[in-house]
Amino acid sequence: MDSFVGDNQCKIDAKGRIVFPSSFKKQMPNVSGQDRFVLKKDIYEKCLILYTWTEWEHQNELIRKKLNPYNKEHSRFLRAFYKGTAELILDNNNRLLLPKRLLDQIEVDKVVYLSGQDKKIEIWAKELYENNVPDEAEFAQLAENILGNIELEK
Repeated sequence: MDSFVGDNQCKIDAKGRIVFPSSFKKQMPNVSGQDRFVLKKDIYEKCLILYTWTEWEHQNELIRKKLNPYNKEHSRFLRAFYKGTAELILDNNNRLLLPKRLLDQIEVDKVVYLSGQDKKIEIWAKELYENNVPDEAEFAQLAENILGNIELEK
C-alpha cells in the first residue's frame, strides 16, 4: 500500500499545474497505473485529498461494503461523496493539473502545501496550512484522548 510522509510547498503555474514532489514519487510503489490519481474535496477540512488510483479503489471497496445504493440516505451520501471528484494523471514532467473549480473551493492563491497523511496526500492553501496547527499542549491532549487508551501489542 502507498504511504506518504512529509510535506512540500508547491507553486501553482498559470495553467493550474504543480510539480509532484519527487519525495512523494519515490514513496509510491512500482505498479501499473501509479501515475493516476483521484482528487476530491475533504469532508471535514477546507483542503483537497489526493489518492493514488490504488488507494481510491480501496476507498471504494470500503464504501461498497457499507452502503446500499438503493437506500435513499446511502444514495445521498454517495452523491455528495463523489461530487466534484477528478481523475488526474502525471504528465511527462511530473506535473499534475489541479482543476480550478477544486482550487477555488479551498481558496488557493499561488502556493499550496502537499501534506502526506499515510495513504493520502492533503492539499492545502498555504495560509490555511500554516495557521491550522494545534499548539503543543492541545496536540498532546488530542494524542492522549485518541491514543491514550489503546492496548499496545507486546
